[in-house]
Parts: sequence; C-alpha cells; structure tokens
Amino acid sequence: MGEEQISHWQCAGCAVEFPPGAQPSGLCPICADERQYIPGGTQRWVRTEELAAAGHQLTITSLEPGMHAIASPEIGIGQSALLVETTGGNLLFDVPGLITADIIDWLKSRGKLAAIAASHPHMYGVQQQYSQALGNVPIFVAEKDARWVQHSSGAITIWSDPFDVLPGIRLMQLGGHFPGSTVAIWEAGADGRGVLLAGDAIFPVADGNVTFLRSYPNRIPLSAAVVRRMSKALEPVEFDRLYNNFASSIRSDAHRVVQFSADRYARWVSGEFDDLT
Repeated sequence: MGEEQISHWQCAGCAVEFPPGAQPSGLCPICADERQYIPGGTQRWVRTEELAAAGHQLTITSLEPGMHAIASPEIGIGQSALLVETTGGNLLFDVPGLITADIIDWLKSRGKLAAIAASHPHMYGVQQQYSQALGNVPIFVAEKDARWVQHSSGAITIWSDPFDVLPGIRLMQLGGHFPGSTVAIWEAGADGRGVLLAGDAIFPVADGNVTFLRSYPNRIPLSAAVVRRMSKALEPVEFDRLYNNFASSIRSDAHRVVQFSADRYARWVSGEFDDLT
C-alpha cells in the first residue's frame, strides 16, 4: 500500500493524531484523562484526509508583526496555533488538528519552519504530519509529557531544561496543567518588550487577569503551592504581553498580571478568604 493510501487517524474529540494504518481501538488516552472528556461518552475516530475533503479550512489572523494565529475552530478542541517568525527560522507553537494543502503553501511562503513545539498534549494536533509535509521539521516534546505522544517518529526531540529553540525564543517547562506544560518566551515580541506564549498553563479571564487550572472543562483546580511555584519560575522572565492557545491575550503589563493573579488564586484556594464564602 502506498503512503498516500494509508489512513491518518485522529481522535475526533481532541484531534490528536494516532499512527497511520488501521483504525485505533479503545479510548483516546488524552480524552479519557480527567483533564479532558470523551464527547458524548462515545469514542469516535476520524481520518485526517476526510476532514480536508469535507471542506474544513484553517483561518489565519495576524496578531502582531511576526506572529500569526492559525485556527481550526470546528476541529477537536478548536485551538489556535501560533506561528512566530524570526530571522533564524519560524516556530509553530501548538499545532492545529487540521492540515491542508493551502496551509502548507502559506507556511512555506512565510519562510522556513524550523521547529514545532506544543504547550501540552491537548495541543499535539497533527504535528507529525506538519513535520513531514515541511521537510521533517524537528518536533520538541517536553520530557515530563512525552508518554502522551500517540504518534512518534525520529523527528521528535525530548527536552527538559530550558533552552533556546530558535534565536530569541526560549522554551521552558512551567508545569501546572500538565507536568510538562511548556511556555515560550519570544524576546522580540510586543515591540521588543517580550511575549509569553502560555498555552493552557496561564489563561486570560474576563476581568483582565489570568487563571490556572488542572482541567479547564472540568474545573479542577491546582494547589496554592503549585501556582506559587509557577509564578516564581516566571519572576525573572521579561514579557509584557501574553497569548494563550486560543489567541486570547493580555495586551500589556502581563508580567505583573500573572504575578498578581497567582497570588490571588493561591490565597483563595488556601482558604485565606473562607470567611467571605
């Protein structure tokens, strides 16, 4: 059977890819975990090829000079990938659950894609297919979350210590939502004031601040100790703007907002304000 005839399978719930070939059996481990859920209680699988053939498209939005959001709102969780462009190559941070010929052509037009990284397992999308379509681009997977990868290859590099994935873009494992939850610090973003690509580790909320959760759909909290650990790790990091994995943002003063929000969260979950409840 030729490669073009092999079915590429994805979980319909989270859109994370599984090895090509026979349809997967059992449950998707990522959706069966308490941080997510199996929609409707029934595991469903979909072929990558069917999604594109059905006319699903990706939308592209310019967020600021050098950064675009690539969204697939009807596929899986509906996350927005973030493409960061640098003179040393481009980073695809978080990965759509949809791949089309149009998006591959567009990515090529933006320069060389030099690295792929996901903030956490819910955002793996079809990372192997993007890597292969663009010349076996390296995929960087956080060591603490490596067991969640469902479709592996030689393109994957496992990492643990913070490092510069590209000049001016640093990856670090912040933990919280997943043990290996990864953020990227883009030094040139926000007109040189720095941008934090936070994934689900830190999530903008309605009052202009941010929150931290083990599970967003199931509203499972993190402990005060974990949130304080996360905020302490970010104390020395310079950034003024923050984007999550749905392209929501804190447009300015994001470093202060994260520190304030972490303190507020930790004080509430530790019981300090129980007299108000």
